[in-house]
Amino acid sequence: MTRAFVFPGQGSQTVGMGKELADAFPAAKAVFNEVDDTLGQNLSSIMFKGPDEDLVLTENTQPALLACSIAILRVLESEGGFKIADHGQFVAGHSLGEYSALCAAGTFSLSDAAKLVKIRGKAMQIAVPVGEGAMAALLGLEALDAEAVAEEAAQGDVCDFANDNASGQVVVSGTRAAVERAVVIAKEHGAKRALLLPVSAPFHCAMMQPAADVMAGALGDTQMNDPIIPLIANVTAQKVTTANEARKLLIKQVCGRVRWREGALYMKSQGVSELVEIGHGKVLSGMAKRIDKELSGLAIGSAETIEEFLKTL
Repeated sequence: MTRAFVFPGQGSQTVGMGKELADAFPAAKAVFNEVDDTLGQNLSSIMFKGPDEDLVLTENTQPALLACSIAILRVLESEGGFKIADHGQFVAGHSLGEYSALCAAGTFSLSDAAKLVKIRGKAMQIAVPVGEGAMAALLGLEALDAEAVAEEAAQGDVCDFANDNASGQVVVSGTRAAVERAVVIAKEHGAKRALLLPVSAPFHCAMMQPAADVMAGALGDTQMNDPIIPLIANVTAQKVTTANEARKLLIKQVCGRVRWREGALYMKSQGVSELVEIGHGKVLSGMAKRIDKELSGLAIGSAETIEEFLKTL
C-alpha cells in the first residue's frame, strides 16, 4: 500500500481537541506547551476546555489545528519510530493544513509554523470587515458548474470558485451579495443544496489580497527548508520539492482555489492508494472515496487509532 499523509484545515476543530493526547503522551504535551510558549497564550486551554467562541476565532483555530496535527505526528515518532518520509510518498494539507504538512515535512520548525498561522489567521480575519463577505457550499455540483455559477453571480462583485473538495462538494467565496446570488443560481444549475457557511471571512477569494500581502512579508522573513517529502500544493495540485516554490505557493494560496480533488487525483495517478489524515477529525479521510472509489482514507487522531496505525507499519 502506498500512502500520502494529509492534514486538515479550518472546520475540523472542536472543544476538547488534543486533551486525550496531552494526557496520554509526553510528546503530545510537549507540542502543546511549545505552541503556547511561542504564541504567549494558553491556546491549549482554549483547545481542551473552550469556550467554543474563542476556539472558532480564526487566529486561534489555525494554530490549534496545526498543534493537534503535529502532536499526533510526534506521538507516532516517539511511540513507533515513525518517519514520515519512509512511509509516505507525499504530504498535503487542506488550506491551513498545508502549513501542518510542511511542518511535518521539515520545511518549518514548529515554532515558526505556529507564528505563521497565528499571523495568517489574524490577517485573514481583518482583511474583510465582518458581514461584507461570505462563503457557500454548493452540494451536488461539479467544478465546471461551480465556475459557471461564480461567474454568473459576480455581476461586478467578487465571487470566486474557492474550494474543489470532492465530486459534488464545491464552495464559492466573495462579497455577501454575490454569494447570496450564487446560492440561488446554483439551485437553478441543479445543486441538491446550496447554503451559506458559518465562516467569519470569505477565504480563498480575491478579497483576501490584504492577507496575502501580509503573508508575503511573514514568509519572506521565515527560515524555510526544502521538504523531506514532496508536498502536493493546494493551488496547483502538483508536487513541490523546494522551499522557494513552497513559499510562493503559500502566498498564492490565500486568495487561490483549494484544488483538493485534483491534488488527490494527482496523488492517485502517482500510485497512492490511501490518504492517511493526521489531525483532529475525519473530513479529509472521509472525502477520499468521494474523490475516487479506488482511494481509501484513514484518520489518525486518538491514542487508539495511533496504536492501530503503528501496527500496520
